[in-house]
Amino acid sequence: MTGPTVLVTDHPWPSTAPEEEILSAVGARLVFAATGEESELAELAAGADAILTCFSQVGAPVVRAAERLQVIGRYGIGVDNIAVDVATSRGILVTNTPSYCTDEVAEHTLALMLALGRRVVAFDRAVRSGDWSLAAGQPVHRLRGQTLGIIGLGEIGAAVARRATALGLEVIAYHPRRPAADLRAAGVEPVSLADLARRADFVSVHVPLTDATERLIDADFLAAMKPTACLINTARGAVVDQDALVGALREDRIAGAAVDVVVGERLPADHPLLELPNAIVTPHVAYYSEESLLDLGRLAAENVAAVLAGTRPPSIVNPQVLALERWSHLAPEA
Repeated sequence: MTGPTVLVTDHPWPSTAPEEEILSAVGARLVFAATGEESELAELAAGADAILTCFSQVGAPVVRAAERLQVIGRYGIGVDNIAVDVATSRGILVTNTPSYCTDEVAEHTLALMLALGRRVVAFDRAVRSGDWSLAAGQPVHRLRGQTLGIIGLGEIGAAVARRATALGLEVIAYHPRRPAADLRAAGVEPVSLADLARRADFVSVHVPLTDATERLIDADFLAAMKPTACLINTARGAVVDQDALVGALREDRIAGAAVDVVVGERLPADHPLLELPNAIVTPHVAYYSEESLLDLGRLAAENVAAVLAGTRPPSIVNPQVLALERWSHLAPEA
């Protein structure tokens, strides 16, 4: 009798040796998708007991095609590329890795904030064109004493807050579900979304993409920001209304923006965000370090291995399925 099969839809790193070692310990074998297209994934999922996915879309057709499926493990934090509702309706566990890149995303956020505040990119471009004056980057203001507004004070948002406080910034935060007392305990001032837009010199976005957060940063929010303020997004592209952001930058209604995530994962070469001098774009790399990739593969595989071995995984996105009879055998997390 063969062991369980784990379908790996995609892995944007060269080696899956850590995953293979962890999953082989529970008798599982890995099958790798060649293209990650929906038709291929649906065909391969039909024989899978588990799925590991990073960026590929594991939509409703794929989940419904997987008759034996027990768990879908996300390489990452957000699960907007997975049909979680369909998985839940079929009693399939969905797991993620919420803490694997907290340091990296917080560091990247601060790097983007510093690049905007100190006009690093503008000065670099000017020097390359022969201009060694202050003109390309003026005016630059001291960061200490300015206000950082954080939208979403989860693990990453809190890590950003700690780093920003060390730089002397005042930190305010909006979190729709956490009590104000929790935010104060984290050393930040709780505010409404409207107040955050009005007061912040830098706005940093750290919420997952859901129906409630899609285009949370819209034209009205951008219009409420100071004309000297900057927006930073290292969360999900669709949390920001991209067209509204382009308009605000083009008309200098805000001073700048730095985004690590865009709608559709990548922009066409002629997209205005790539042409605007007050925009910085990085290619969805905030999560990346050599250390975080090792953590990511290990943690995602450990979640799946736990389910296949009959143990409750440490990070479950849809814990309501645990009430079903099919999961009554799960032992508590080891």
